[in-house]
Amino acid sequence: MGPPLYHLSDLALPSYQGDRWQHSHFYMEFFEIKGAVQDSNPRYHCQDPSTRPLEPLSPSQIGGQGAQGLGTALKNCINLINLTLDLGWNQIGSKGASGLNSYLAYCTNLQNLKLSLRANYIGDQGASCLGSALVSCTNFSNLTLDLEQNEIGDQGASLLISALANCNNLSNLTLFLDENQISDQGLSGLGSALANCTILTNFTLTLDRSYIDDEGASGLGSALANCTNLSNLTLYLRNNQIGDQGTSDLGSGLANCINLSNLTLNLGLNSIGDEGASGLGSALANCTNLLNLKLNLRANQIGETGALGLGSALVNCTNLSNLTLDLEQKQENIISASGLGSALANFTNLSNLTLILESNQIDNESVQSLGPALANCNTLSNLTLNLKENKIGVTGILGLCSGLANCTNLSNLRLDFSQKQFICFGL
Repeated sequence: MGPPLYHLSDLALPSYQGDRWQHSHFYMEFFEIKGAVQDSNPRYHCQDPSTRPLEPLSPSQIGGQGAQGLGTALKNCINLINLTLDLGWNQIGSKGASGLNSYLAYCTNLQNLKLSLRANYIGDQGASCLGSALVSCTNFSNLTLDLEQNEIGDQGASLLISALANCNNLSNLTLFLDENQISDQGLSGLGSALANCTILTNFTLTLDRSYIDDEGASGLGSALANCTNLSNLTLYLRNNQIGDQGTSDLGSGLANCINLSNLTLNLGLNSIGDEGASGLGSALANCTNLLNLKLNLRANQIGETGALGLGSALVNCTNLSNLTLDLEQKQENIISASGLGSALANFTNLSNLTLILESNQIDNESVQSLGPALANCNTLSNLTLNLKENKIGVTGILGLCSGLANCTNLSNLRLDFSQKQFICFGL
């Protein structure tokens, strides 16, 4: 028998009383308690000043009635500026989320909100109600919403995203929307919403394991084209149905983000081929202020031509100092180290490089050419090469290391040649 459902309808937070409670900080976090219940009384924390230590709240397994009761209590906190509320992995449901979110609309002074309703099955109804609440909260500068695994469809996503158009003071926005039922249509309003967020500098969007294809990726690119002040961008779009056209269009949108200094782009487990990889590289070449780039294209359909086109284009990002490139591919697609190595030889300002070429059938001859190429990156101090599950033997390893011996500034080196089984290649 699991832990009981606790109802918070009796929870009443103190209202504003002169200089006694400013209600500038409110934090509540619920944890699932398995086995014995540690505390049968829900607790709250209203803290002033913000340096007061916080204790985890227990117990967990909050139901719909409890969430609505919590919302009723929040209604009285009209002076809230900062709110962190973690209700992940409970049993709130759509009605509970709707009740909670409707009362958030009363917190019109909120500037910083971190709200997690992960894995609560709030559905379109709960997401739509959250969007309606956000319309009233126009003072946000920092907003984080974790709504993963909630059976949210296109309708709920559209209404939620449209509400962001009213948050024109946002500088930091994080949306975790993985593992819902969101397709291209659900993202259709993102462009007009972000167009109003003119001072947005940090944006994180995760949509892993969704229903995004070329149309959705193209629309996302168009939306990001409006965010010319972005300096930090993180996009997770793993395990969707994005192909060459969507990847190229997404890159074209990113090309307008000329102030980007940090970019993390995860497009693993899609249907991207040579054309998409080359097009993405050509677009990113316009982001000349990039300092840190993490690009994950593993388990796509990229071959030698695409890898070479991608690498050659990224050379134009002359300020890059940190590069992580994951090109582990499906067995039917092969990327040799030689072509990519010739491109990497032109990265003269790199200090940190992580290159993942796992499962690409790289042989001795190919890997030997990689060493001299990397030797041209004379500013490298940290190098990680993942060459697992290839066809590299002793000859290839010795040739690679001979070339790396010329990387005189290296302080940290990690080489991975592991195999599932011991095979002697090239002995």
